[in-house]
Amino acid sequence: MSRLVILDRDGVINEDSDTFVKSVDECHLIPGSVDAIVRLCDAGYQVVVATNQSGISRGLLDEFDLAHIHQYISEQVEEAGGRIEAFVYCPHGPDDNCDCRKPKPGLLEKIASEFGLPLSGCAFVGDSLRDLQAARAAGCEPILVLSGKGEQTLLNGLPSELESTRIYKNLAAFVESQLSLDDA
Repeated sequence: MSRLVILDRDGVINEDSDTFVKSVDECHLIPGSVDAIVRLCDAGYQVVVATNQSGISRGLLDEFDLAHIHQYISEQVEEAGGRIEAFVYCPHGPDDNCDCRKPKPGLLEKIASEFGLPLSGCAFVGDSLRDLQAARAAGCEPILVLSGKGEQTLLNGLPSELESTRIYKNLAAFVESQLSLDDA
């Protein structure tokens, strides 16, 4: 049986930026994130990234720039012995009213469709409330990491329907816990 873990990108794999990550030069990987992805792969998980990238609709970068950033992240993971199966992204802005921009579940539903895997019980790791809301709406297990915007997300308080969300310092801490649960 194939297992799936879905990750947000900015704030989970790489450092978040209020001015958007627009190039490979601005993409700074969070220490331990690459190794965490490799550990998931080694444990039999497929790893897919689901990310809002409104910088495209804002004219801050184009899809070619975004592809370079994703290629860079993939190469770092592959050189360490892991694999990211796909990057699925929403290029729309907050006011475009699309179905794919988190907190709507469209990106996650696309992943389920493309990979033929159920989302029920699948962990979706993010650092923002909209990540958690998208996870819940799609039937995934929402996981909050305190890297990126995670600390602020927690300080702002989680709505009652997300109070049972598992919370970790970062992606590496989540993976350590998840693999321990798998072994139990």
